[in-house]
Amino acid sequence: MTVGDNIRRIRQSKDLTQEEFGKIADVSSMAVSQWENDRAIPRMGAVQRIADHFGISKSEIIDDENTSTYPPGAIIPTPPRKAYAPLLGRVHAGDAQMPEILKDNVALPYEVWDRHRDGYFLQVEGNCMSKVYPEGCYIFVDRRMEPQNGSIAVVSIDGSDYVMRRLYRGATTMILSPDSWDDEYEDIVITGEDDRMVRFEGVVVWFQASKEME
Repeated sequence: MTVGDNIRRIRQSKDLTQEEFGKIADVSSMAVSQWENDRAIPRMGAVQRIADHFGISKSEIIDDENTSTYPPGAIIPTPPRKAYAPLLGRVHAGDAQMPEILKDNVALPYEVWDRHRDGYFLQVEGNCMSKVYPEGCYIFVDRRMEPQNGSIAVVSIDGSDYVMRRLYRGATTMILSPDSWDDEYEDIVITGEDDRMVRFEGVVVWFQASKEME
């Protein structure tokens, strides 16, 4: 059990509110809440007042191997919040082709996920976008964002082939441009005269290295 667990157990066993318990320790109810959620450790003066009031030893309050490295009164760092989004497959950063379906989940910062809750991951294959996204990394794609000129978009061509490239659109022409250290890749140019169906599958908004790259 943590220090917070110990404090909550003692308080609840005496049927006290956080405000009532705080008066015993001579602290605010907010301080008690921080203790119980392991966001702070009580100072020794407060620990002594609690122990004296209830006739218990200080060790019953502060014994906790998990927080022994933090001095009394310290604010305990809160671990970053994580979220998970589906890894739907691999997308080729080169020639358009069918994505390989993976069906897995990848962790990402909660703040990123919270701004793009319908997002999904794809793993990059190929070096067409190597200046921006290296092969093997995970790109996080927001399927609801409308791509703008210069956006890096995931595009479906003819209902099946997928490609990730930088998008430029004119009145009658669409250019899907590479951003690579390799000069072998060329623009994919689609004009209004081409009998091709193009659908935007989302805009790349974030990326991270795969485990193999870390």
